[in-house]
Amino acid sequence: MKLTTITQLTLDGVTQGNGGSTEEDRASGFERGGWARGAGDDTTRDHIAATFQRADAFLFGRRTYDVFLEFWGTMEDLKRHPIGVALNAKPKYVASRTLTEPDWANTAVLGNDLFAAVTELKASRDGELQVHGSSRLIQWLLEHDLVDEMELITVPVVLGQGDRLFARPGPDIAFDLVDARSDSKGVMIQTFRPVGRPSYATF
Repeated sequence: MKLTTITQLTLDGVTQGNGGSTEEDRASGFERGGWARGAGDDTTRDHIAATFQRADAFLFGRRTYDVFLEFWGTMEDLKRHPIGVALNAKPKYVASRTLTEPDWANTAVLGNDLFAAVTELKASRDGELQVHGSSRLIQWLLEHDLVDEMELITVPVVLGQGDRLFARPGPDIAFDLVDARSDSKGVMIQTFRPVGRPSYATF
């Protein structure tokens, strides 16, 4: 399976609280949630829905899994939305050491050896394994060279606070641009493919 990450982020790289500020967010001092609500035009919303629909399976970090379950897995009107239909029907995998009995149907919890589990999952079938949100999991996947493509949906806003996708020291990775578009509201959608380490100037 091709492992694709899909991330909504701000111009300053914040991924936290795109849909709203949760209690956990506010406890850490984050007060600017919901910055992605209403962003983008119909073409971007259609693109996001189609992205979920084309997935063959989903991989989540625990926190994103819980947020998605609360909305897409329990609210009847959202379960009927094309995104909800895809999420409820297709296999879901969670990277967690604490979740033992998931409440969402078609969910499997990956074991303590996450590298072996994801590697085996990618090799088990064809199709696309999508990671939505889950920025800490994405950082880990990049460090272990498990990401095949990254889609960044960049909203034209600067928050000045919040967790960022590339906030801490990590691997240096070069990317090729696969696709790029922008909508009438300035939301940019870019798809990148990792191609090894960058080249640096020498003097």
